[in-house]
Formats: sequence, structure tokens, C-alpha cells
Amino acid sequence: MNKYKSNTLVVLLLTIVFSSLSASVLAQQKPNIIYILVDDLGYGDLGVFFQNQRLKQLPALKSPHLDEMAQSGAILTQHYANAPVCAPSRASLLTGVNQGNAHVRDNQFDKALENNHTMATMLKNAGYATIAIGKWGLQGTDEKQKLNWPAHPLKRGFDDYFGYMRHADGHEHYPVEGIYRGKKEIWANYKEVSEGFEKCYTTDLWTAKAKNYIIGFEKNNKDKKPFFMYLAYDAPHAVLELPTQSYPTGGGLNGGVQWIGQKGKMISTASGTVDSYVHADYANATYDDDNDRKTPNVPWPDTYKRYATAVRRLDDAVGDIRKLLLDLKISDNTLIVFTSDNGPSIESYLPKSYVDVKPTFFQSYGPFDGIKRDCWEGGVRMPAVVVWPKSISAGKVVATPSMLSDWMPTFARAAKTFAPVRSTGVSLLPSLTDIGKQENGLVYSEYFQAGKTPDFKEFEPDHANRKRNQMQFIRVGDFVGVRYDIQSADDNFEIFNVVKDPKQKDNLASQSGFDKLQAQMKAKVLQARISDPEAPRPYDNAAVPGVGLTGNIKKGLKWSFFKGDFDYVPSLSDQAAAKCGTAKSLNSIKTSKGIMVYQTFIKIDKKGLYSFKVSTGGKAFVKLHEANLLDADFNYKAGEVVQRDVILEEGYHPVTIYSVKSQPQQKITLQFKAEPGEWEDLTARNCFYK
Repeated sequence: MNKYKSNTLVVLLLTIVFSSLSASVLAQQKPNIIYILVDDLGYGDLGVFFQNQRLKQLPALKSPHLDEMAQSGAILTQHYANAPVCAPSRASLLTGVNQGNAHVRDNQFDKALENNHTMATMLKNAGYATIAIGKWGLQGTDEKQKLNWPAHPLKRGFDDYFGYMRHADGHEHYPVEGIYRGKKEIWANYKEVSEGFEKCYTTDLWTAKAKNYIIGFEKNNKDKKPFFMYLAYDAPHAVLELPTQSYPTGGGLNGGVQWIGQKGKMISTASGTVDSYVHADYANATYDDDNDRKTPNVPWPDTYKRYATAVRRLDDAVGDIRKLLLDLKISDNTLIVFTSDNGPSIESYLPKSYVDVKPTFFQSYGPFDGIKRDCWEGGVRMPAVVVWPKSISAGKVVATPSMLSDWMPTFARAAKTFAPVRSTGVSLLPSLTDIGKQENGLVYSEYFQAGKTPDFKEFEPDHANRKRNQMQFIRVGDFVGVRYDIQSADDNFEIFNVVKDPKQKDNLASQSGFDKLQAQMKAKVLQARISDPEAPRPYDNAAVPGVGLTGNIKKGLKWSFFKGDFDYVPSLSDQAAAKCGTAKSLNSIKTSKGIMVYQTFIKIDKKGLYSFKVSTGGKAFVKLHEANLLDADFNYKAGEVVQRDVILEEGYHPVTIYSVKSQPQQKITLQFKAEPGEWEDLTARNCFYK
């Protein structure tokens, strides 16, 4: 063989080797994703966020495994629930939309999660295996024909499901021996399987099932697919039942809680006495109940020993799962998020012989005021811990304001795919990894709850015993606007700098210079939402204000073209367009297969009710300001008309139109009209840009 041929062969072999390595690396670039969501855990319940500073003098909780996870990754100190109660918060998490655009709002427990994009459908489309474990509560209410629950997890993008289907079942932490309402149902996909699950404390049960799935998946995963696991615990919420025994030592593949799979012994901790074990750190814990060092300390009330044990059990579960990932050598490329669905609860559902649980004992709301069902920071500020060893620096603190609905676009970017454009969140990866520019997200929520905020003496006098009813909060920079007992869109926000004033003591609304921020907040909350007749608001009929448009205003629409083959309407905010320009109308620019994004301002000459409708041969989506106006995407049939009415103030209103074409000749029709009036196409006659 001559020298030239020898060198050519070497180059060829090296090319093959490096190509194989590149393919392998690319396959590993998509991380496994485990999203751990717990129920009613407050910002202040974790050591790293708040409890560690209480350890020396006050009753305190410990979370060593989560503290270690935080040291290995990142904590998000300004992370918010989408709502201050579980059903709407979890629904917004799974669908990636805030409460101003959500289908499940207020206290709509067991309402069917809308048949639209979810984290699971998005990641499944990106090549992931998907599983949900634990509490669901978003299935719909077809109790007569359980197999026809309209929003069963398997109908919302998950390949597998194991857990409590109904919301109320999640109040109980023993499926068989529940001390509050008795036996509960466990569903494995479409089969009810609770027989044989005696003595299975649900924190242990969901953990054992999660470990069993991961072990089996890795053993049989010949295609090297990544997996997405939504692991939704029902603790420490509601009935504060205790485990049967101490958490098994070791953790991981050979230790910790294990799945046995035998009736009567389904998991390794299904023995001993139900509702019996108090964690050793708390069994004999005492505290200074009267703040007098001269008097002896007294034992913690049993209620709080129970709460502390439930939280510590979750901490053990997280440590167990992380050890398993290490044992299986998949830890480095697994992204784990741990957080809660809303603030701490005042509910314990224990017999009357127990003292009522109060979040004040451990100051579970942290440095804030407010609890579950409140729009004060304590009701909506969440502890969030994230680890992804080779992508997120150890010990990182992320102060970017964010919400649960930001996780869908975050996971999309991590999975090298696109979030659906209907998502109102933004990717947090730039803040977590220091790669790329962090987009500003929208932190906004609305909620209704009758009654009042609890009258805890630890709360500011103006926050305690406050009438709730219709509530709202919005964050702009360091400032949060809060409204309680809203009567109309004209009600003023109380405004607080929650970075400097986390307890929201100093209402800045009446101070000089805050009138512009007040007006901005009032406009923003109308521009970012769409009304829902099943969750009526006193501002539903308020006209959406326009925006100021000055300078060199031209007639027509701006457009950007992104080439590609898209199965749904994607968010491309961080992508560079292949082409861009201006046009006098939709469909006037010839393009190949891909997506056209049109941006324009519609000029409204008179305040009133306006109707919008869209139809297309492909898929489309229309946003008005920051609200999701028209959805012709998920399960859309070509040619269908999607229509919505909205009340608009006189002025300019930004509209963004997304049109996905699978064939170059496909067209989109978007029209609007005043009521009464004639339909108008969007053209240079009524559209403007700068």
C-alpha cells in the first residue's frame, strides 16, 4: 500500500470513528429530565432557603439531601407558583401557560387538563419516553366510566402512569389504611391496582415506583432514548400521616426504598405499623414555647413532629433517587428540578385530639407573609432546587424572577426542541447555565378564594385577616403589585419592592414616581390575559388598553421566515430568521416549507367589542399583546375557523401571527371586525409597524 493510500485510509477510519463519537455525544446531549413536585411545601421549609438559620434557637426542619442538591446545583430564590393552590398551579406547569391564559383556574379540582400541548407531548415529540407518577387531579370528572376520563395522563402525552388519579385521593398518604377517608384507588395506566398495597406510605410508594421505572428503563433502553419523569408527591399536604418505619439506609440501586411487587409487600417499607414512625431528629424535640429561658423547654406538639417527618421523608426520597442515578452512571446527564406547587397550608385533617397545624411553628412561609390561597409572597414564592452536573455550576444562586410555567420552554431548550408558541413562559437555561441571553418572563397570576387571610400575629397587621375574594399579582422588575378583593379594573395595586422588602411592609403605591408603574401594571394585567367564563373576574369586561406608537409609523406587516418542518407552532424567539421583510398583507410573500411570523399593530378607532377569526391549510396561532388569542395548532383540522371576541380600547394593539406551512401553497386567513360591523382582512389599510 502506498503512502497516499495509507494516509487516506487513516483519515477515513478516523472520520468514521469521530462520526460515531459525534453521533454518540449528540445522543447524550438530550438529558433525562426528572421534575419533582411536592404538595404545599413552603419556601421556608427547606434548610438551604430558610430553616438552617433557625437551627440553634427555634423549632427547625432539616433537609440534608436537598441542601446537598442545592450545593451541587442551583437554587432559584425568586421562583413563583402559577397559582396559590394546587390544581391551577399544576395545570399551568404542565401546559406552560400562566393563569391569565389557562383552562384550569381557581379551585377547579379534577377539571380536565385541556387537550393541548403539555410538557409530555412536547418531550415525547422530541424522542423522550414519558412517565407520570403520583398525584394527578386533572383527569376530568367522568366517574361512571373511569376508562373514559377525558384527561387521563396517557391522553396528555405520557406513555405510562402510576398514582392517585383524583385530587382528593392525594389528601391521604396510605392507599389502603387511610385514617381520614379510608381506602383510595391507585391507577397503573388504565387499571385500578390498589389491592395488595397495604402499609404503603405514598412518599415511599411513589419513590419506589420511580426507582423501579428508571432501573427497568436503563436496562432495556437499547436505543439510548432519554426519559422525562413527572414525579408528583402528595406530601406534606393534608392528612399528616406518618411512615411505618425509618427510611432504609444507603439509597440507590441496593439501598433506600425498593419496589418488591408482591401483594402485601409491594415495597420494602410495607411492614411495621401504619402511621407510627417519627423521625429520630424530632421524636424528642423540644422548644421554648413561652420565649422565657428561665422556664424549661417543652416537647414539640405531635402535629409538628408529623409535619417535620413528612418533609424529611421527601428529602430522603430525593437523596435516594439521586443516589440511584449515580449508581446507574446517568447522573451527569440528568436534569432534576425540585419544587412545590403553592405555599404552606393551614390544613392537617387530623383528629381533633391534635393541635391544628399552623405554618408559623416553623415559619414555613419563610421571610414573607401569606400561605396557600394567598397572593402575598408566602403563598406563591416557591423553593426551587435544580441540578444538572455538567451544565449547571455548583452552588449557583439564580435571582431571575420566574414561574412554574417557565419549565416547559426550559425543558424544550435542554431537549434541543421548541416550546409550543402558546407557552407564556421563557427558558431559564441562560440563567441556569450562563449560556445565552436570558429573556424577561412574565410573572403574573389571578385567583379567587372566599374568606380571609389567617390572622397570625406574625403577619403584618394589614395582611392578617385580609378579605381575599378576587386576587391578582404581577411582578415588574423588583416590584410586585398585589390586589385583594378586587372590585374593578380601576382598583389600585399595592406595590412592594420584594427584593428589599420581602415581607411587603412598605406599600409604595402612593409615593411619588410610582403612578407610572401603577398604570403599567393595570394595563399589563389586561394585555396578558384572556377571560374564561368558568372563572369570571370583575375586570373581564374592561377594555384592553392599546400601546403608544410614535415616530416613523408605516402601513403593513413585518414578517420573518423560518425554514423547517414543524409538527406544531413553535416558539422561535431565540432563533435567527432565514428571511425577513415587510408586506402589505398575509400570504403575499412566497416561501418554502416552514413558518412565517407576522408582527403588526392593528389600529382600533373606537372602544368596543371586536371579533377575530383565523383559518388555515396548515397550523396557526395568534397572540394579541401577550395573550393567547387564537389557537389553530394542537389537533387543528385544516380549514376550521377559530374565533374569539375581545373588548379593545381605542389605539394601537400589537398582533403576532404564526403560520406553519407543510406545503408552500398553504394560506392563512385572519380577519377581525367591530360588533356590529363587517369582517376585514389584515392589510396595509388597518395594520402598521415601526
